[in-house]
Amino acid sequence: MINFIGTFNVIPSLPKKLEPLREIVYNLYWSWNQDALELFRRLDRDLWEKTNHNPVAMLGLMNQSRLEELAADDGFVSHMNRVYVQLNVYMEETAWFDKTYKQKDKAVIAYFSAEFGLTECLPIYSGGLGVLAGDHLKSASDLGLPLVGVGLCYKEGYFQQYLNADGWQQEKYDLTDFFNQPMELIRGEDGNALKMELDFPGRKVFFQIWKIQVGRIPLYLLDTNVSENSPEDRKITRALYGGNIESRIQQEILLGMGGIKALHAIGIKPQVCHMNEGHSAFLSLQRIHYLRQKGLSFKEAKDISFFSNVFTTHTPVPAGIDVFPNDLVEKYLGSFYRNELGITDKEFYKLGTIIKDKPPANFNMAHLAMNTASFVNGVSKLHSEVSRKMWVDGFKETPFDEIPIDYVTNGVHTKSHLSNEMNELFYRYLGSDFLQNISDKTLWEKIDEIPDEELWRTHERRKERLVAFARKRLRKQLIARGASSTEIEAAKEVLDASALTIGFARRFATYKRATLLFRDIERLANILCDTDIPVQLIIAGKAHPKDDEGKKLIQEIAQIAKKEHLRKKIVFIENYDMNVARYMVEGCDIWLNNPRRPMEASGTSGMKVIANGGLNFSVLDGWWDEAYDHTVGWKIGNGEDYADPDYQDEVEYRLIYEVLEKEIIPLYYERGEEKLPRKWISMMKTSMKKLGPEFNSNRMVKQYVEKFYLASLAKRKELTAKDWSYGKEFSNWKDHLIHNWTNVKFVNVKSTDQNGVVPVGEKYFIEAEVATGDLTNDDIEVQIYYGKVDDKNKAHANSYVTMTCVEDTKGKNKKYKGEIDCGATGQFGYTLRILPKHKLLVNQFELGLIRWV
Repeated sequence: MINFIGTFNVIPSLPKKLEPLREIVYNLYWSWNQDALELFRRLDRDLWEKTNHNPVAMLGLMNQSRLEELAADDGFVSHMNRVYVQLNVYMEETAWFDKTYKQKDKAVIAYFSAEFGLTECLPIYSGGLGVLAGDHLKSASDLGLPLVGVGLCYKEGYFQQYLNADGWQQEKYDLTDFFNQPMELIRGEDGNALKMELDFPGRKVFFQIWKIQVGRIPLYLLDTNVSENSPEDRKITRALYGGNIESRIQQEILLGMGGIKALHAIGIKPQVCHMNEGHSAFLSLQRIHYLRQKGLSFKEAKDISFFSNVFTTHTPVPAGIDVFPNDLVEKYLGSFYRNELGITDKEFYKLGTIIKDKPPANFNMAHLAMNTASFVNGVSKLHSEVSRKMWVDGFKETPFDEIPIDYVTNGVHTKSHLSNEMNELFYRYLGSDFLQNISDKTLWEKIDEIPDEELWRTHERRKERLVAFARKRLRKQLIARGASSTEIEAAKEVLDASALTIGFARRFATYKRATLLFRDIERLANILCDTDIPVQLIIAGKAHPKDDEGKKLIQEIAQIAKKEHLRKKIVFIENYDMNVARYMVEGCDIWLNNPRRPMEASGTSGMKVIANGGLNFSVLDGWWDEAYDHTVGWKIGNGEDYADPDYQDEVEYRLIYEVLEKEIIPLYYERGEEKLPRKWISMMKTSMKKLGPEFNSNRMVKQYVEKFYLASLAKRKELTAKDWSYGKEFSNWKDHLIHNWTNVKFVNVKSTDQNGVVPVGEKYFIEAEVATGDLTNDDIEVQIYYGKVDDKNKAHANSYVTMTCVEDTKGKNKKYKGEIDCGATGQFGYTLRILPKHKLLVNQFELGLIRWV
């Protein structure tokens, strides 16, 4: 094996006139600027495709004569200067955050994620979680948030997929040349790469930091592939979701703890940290450690840090959460928690579980995040309910609907997923402000001003391009598999640009039920092969390399697509990525999604078709559960939950066929003399108007700001005031409350109405005598909790009212009075409870203290 003794970097030599290109290509603002994308195609259309849409690599591969030719082309230079002005105006203009909040001190929010899907040339994502993270950064940029991103820099990234002749998924790993990507190495004052270190068992692990500029937002990626590390440690950041459980904990320590260290090293001290899934939860330990260095105790540091962490969970099942054996955690963090945090093993391992009544057998990363973040949320309304069910054991005395797990429904960065043709159409009819105010419902209402003919023709052009793309990719796939010349030639004939086109593209996890549509092949064939009203399927997606069941689903579809009578009707596009997704969401008529409810936390692929004129046909799960009404798309079932999954599959595959046969296909092919599907176009417009302003990431990020970020910043500011004195005071209050909670109890409860009958519209009065020990009335809140007797165990069926302290004599029990407004008839029940009370508590259940009668 050859070892180089030195390295040097070769960069493009641009003519002076083309120098603005250097700045343009290194800011991913180009990835959602259609004018910039057209500029890159103009550079060299073939090279643009060959480099997988990487403008940095393009400049490096172009010969000098072509660059000189472009410098002499006044049209090209004018186009480049226009894009350069657009970039500078974008970077300098005052955005939503500053207009709305006018904060003088811009406290930084740090957004951590194990993957980021920004553009196809940067393979540091695997699927929806990464694309969501990328869209979060893009919208944060559009809105002008003081936010930075933190992730890992994977040399291999996620695998490249191809199928063998039998349809079985194979994986190929390509190495990424970071020096030919739109990213730059962070350097120290000496001009060399800035390198940080982490303590690992018996050694130090070093890492460097790469920066990707995403509009206004910097994204920092950590990379252990440096000469100071051993060959094994250089591989820590080699692959996304690769390796074994030990490589996973190494990556997650690097992401969380290393990420915080990296930010501090480059002069960024985040006031709020947002954990996108639990992979980065170790960051909370590093933040506590930094606070300990300011002279705070562990409890004080933990209490203060708690209020400035946000945790977003994306999984509906425990199996989707990283859980590490305690002995592995001890190996990597034993020295840290004893020496740096100054706590015992019992205290430390409690952080890795929300189950408080038994010693933890392992260390749960989601539980660590929940124990160290004051704001916890799911990614759709339904998912917050599913998350509460999943973690109900950690909140045993808390009513289900009060378990402190909120939600912010996911959204997509519309500008990144909108076709150029549709973008131009919107510009003409909705105005230049539309894409700058994507959440404004009044602007979306102007969709009605677009003539049906123009909207339909725009959509048809994208479908034509999708069909051409699918044929080209299929031909390439067949050649790679060694198919016959007859098969390769036949690829030119697959699909029909005028046929109803259904898209299905996603990760091939078994719960997503990719083969549900294929349960009755004969019935499906009748649907697809009707020459008067033809239907076709375009499918894409990857299975995890270790998921053989997912691979079997792909193989089954690939083999069905080979059948002679179906080969023109079904195409499986290999190596699903952001580019394939773009063609599909821009060109499909219907976006099919049939996960096993309630296993889809949110789902975002269906959101991407909305602005492109596609319609959704989905199980009522994730985002579609709150988005659906009959005017914007179709549903599979009515949101039922089944105990028997086989029976569920049986019911729902029949429903898919039925809705296709009776509703979707007839509506699509209902044409008048002008050959336009007027009713279908009307539904397209309604879907755009109703769903477009809601299911976008600008709305999503605004909600994170308004629900979590600003509240976190305010609490952090209050706790750190006067040299941390208020934070220390709050921590002492918590200790005092916890130590005295055993003395809190109800002594006597009575109703002033003895016969238990109250006329509707009147009040039911209750009195209580409460022992509080050394706690004051300011420390607690006494509540009446009530509801209809028959509905008492239903979520969201009960209510509460706060009682008033009417007698508070030192050394004696306190007396409280309260009343229930009787606004409805029926039999009601009530009980009483006592909860902690403090203005800094995000919710009254976060301490896990509740006393019922």
